[in-house]
Amino acid sequence: MITETLRDSYAGRRVLVTGHTGFKGAWLAEVLLGLGAEPFGLSLPPPTEPALHDVLGLADRMPAVIGDIRDEAVVREAFAQARPDAVFHLAAQPIVRASYDDPVGTYAANVMGTVHVLEAMRRTGTAAGVLITTDKVYRNPETGAAFTEDDVLGGHDPYSASKACAELVIASYRDAFFHTPDAPAVASVRAGNIIGGGDWAADRIVPDFARAVFGRGEALKVRNPHAVRPWQHVLDPLVGYLMVGARLLAGDRGGAARAWNFGPAAEDCVPVGALLDRCLARAGRGRIDVEPTAGKHEAGLLRLDNTRARTDLGWRPRFGLDAAVAATVDWYGAFYAGADMAAFTRDQIAAHFGVNDPVSA
Repeated sequence: MITETLRDSYAGRRVLVTGHTGFKGAWLAEVLLGLGAEPFGLSLPPPTEPALHDVLGLADRMPAVIGDIRDEAVVREAFAQARPDAVFHLAAQPIVRASYDDPVGTYAANVMGTVHVLEAMRRTGTAAGVLITTDKVYRNPETGAAFTEDDVLGGHDPYSASKACAELVIASYRDAFFHTPDAPAVASVRAGNIIGGGDWAADRIVPDFARAVFGRGEALKVRNPHAVRPWQHVLDPLVGYLMVGARLLAGDRGGAARAWNFGPAAEDCVPVGALLDRCLARAGRGRIDVEPTAGKHEAGLLRLDNTRARTDLGWRPRFGLDAAVAATVDWYGAFYAGADMAAFTRDQIAAHFGVNDPVSA
């Protein structure tokens, strides 16, 4: 099973996770701890209150440098302390609409932060790096076609463009510096819209749903219920990232050191409104108000082609959309009910890894 394969790859390995105080980073750190790895974090303080990092008590369970990836000296110090075998680089400014308000900070974090991580890998000889970008790196004419890894990069908003720039930086380091057998091996990974418990970021649909429906008992205000996104539970792409990292650690430079899409099954690419209908049904409460907001462009249609991951890596999304929504809504419901959320999260990880028949994409 995939659990044993990943445990064989990561048990006892020193793994640096940038962005470990964020939503995806905290889930990844928890999974790595469960696999027997020795994770080390590099991040700003938790970006929200509450934060999954705090819910899981990660500050007491893994060492970390609290600092900004825009500061090259901070990144060098984290590498010096962690001495990592592998790096998962998630730290970023991750919100599309926030990138309009702070384009300079967004480019600094997402482009130069990536440069700093790659430069630290180059200078320390770190074996493997999995650098997380986004499904929004592609130039998107919104034709409905699913993007493959070889499609043209682009980006209308500063967030998307900054992540496309990061992809060019990764490719440049791979070609210019990481082309010999003893050099680090790096891959970029691009995932769709991630849902799951413990995300409290502003301006994201599921955290907004949880705050409105479970927290305040109010209607959720929705900008664009018709926008189509590739929804998936956070654990599905994280397993893909770990599989890529395992291949890099095993020395599969030719097969793994490239770009990878991790998207859901085609039928799980649905409009925002369809996702929220499922969330409302699972929660058994709540209502939606549509309030269009003008002035900041966001893509209306976005799909990913995951053929490369399925055929070359053997990855499959293990949760379909209904299972992903159920796990997500149940997490927030338990949180607001006062449950032990560290135990609840670990139970969800165990349940996800216990799925024996992945859903075909």
